[in-house]
Amino acid sequence: DLPDKLTVAPISTFKGEITLPGSKSLSNRVLLLSALAEGTTEVKNLLDSADIRYMLGALEVLDVGIEQNVEKAEATVKGLAGPFVKEGDTELFLGNAGTAMRPLTAAVCAGKGNFVLDGTPRMRERPIADLVDALKQLGVDVECSSTGCPPVKTIAKGLKGGVTRVSGKISSQYLSALLMAAPLAESDVTIEITDELVSAPYVHMTIKLMKKFGVDVEASADDMTFKVPAPQRYASPGEVFIEGDASSASYFLAGGAISGGPVTVRGCGTESVQGDVRFAEVLAQMGADVEWGPNHITVSRPRDRQLKGVDVDCGDIPDAAMTLAVVALFCEGPTAIRNVYNW
Repeated sequence: DLPDKLTVAPISTFKGEITLPGSKSLSNRVLLLSALAEGTTEVKNLLDSADIRYMLGALEVLDVGIEQNVEKAEATVKGLAGPFVKEGDTELFLGNAGTAMRPLTAAVCAGKGNFVLDGTPRMRERPIADLVDALKQLGVDVECSSTGCPPVKTIAKGLKGGVTRVSGKISSQYLSALLMAAPLAESDVTIEITDELVSAPYVHMTIKLMKKFGVDVEASADDMTFKVPAPQRYASPGEVFIEGDASSASYFLAGGAISGGPVTVRGCGTESVQGDVRFAEVLAQMGADVEWGPNHITVSRPRDRQLKGVDVDCGDIPDAAMTLAVVALFCEGPTAIRNVYNW
């Protein structure tokens, strides 16, 4: 039984070192790109969660060679050097793993075979019609249920290429899924956003990850058009370290700035593909000392130095904006947090 109340006592110090588990969205993106790439990829700091287990299971059904060491948070993925090809009917059960359902829907459509992607009753309530419609515009024989949700069924005959248009309002994962499948097409793929793109930092995270696997994406300055020129193919970088979730890192980094620290977060740093690491730069603007490494960030502050309020555009770090609001309470002067639409 839970207690009737929880008393949180103030602390005098907040310092130390923490290693973040791998990001869920990055883990599944890396697993998919490793599967499609030429060569073998050693995946480090792989998250162990339901979403990742469903992705691993699906990739094994799709004949991808995978050796996983859960204790070491590592996996070795032997890439197929191209799209998924399966004889007969193939069903992929993905539980309630949205980070597996959306990218795999696009990826299997670029392959060859008859595929059904399904999940739990909750998954059958999660929309995917916009992604299915975008794939149809590229000539794919694919459909979802009458509710616009999974199961998704496709008779895949490869991806020709062309131009497709998709909404960016519902989820940036639709665009990310299309981008990751695009290098498997026979010709250029151009994706146009029909309205506005929410969570653009996550799309740029996908693009940076694709770059690690040797694929270039051309994005317009306003993030309304994305082009993946052909011919391009994924190539394994050999080893990929899965960053920790940078949004989660913000809580510990904020603690270092408020208390004086030092606090070191391992799992993200100068080589990060996530936009939310810029939160540490904002802490520096406020007066904290920030030290960067390839995969770590350390934040501290002399006790005799007061944090100062800032005026900052958080459009590219929306998930860290709430943490910033807490830090603002400990600053001298007002803090203005601008351009955040989803709190």
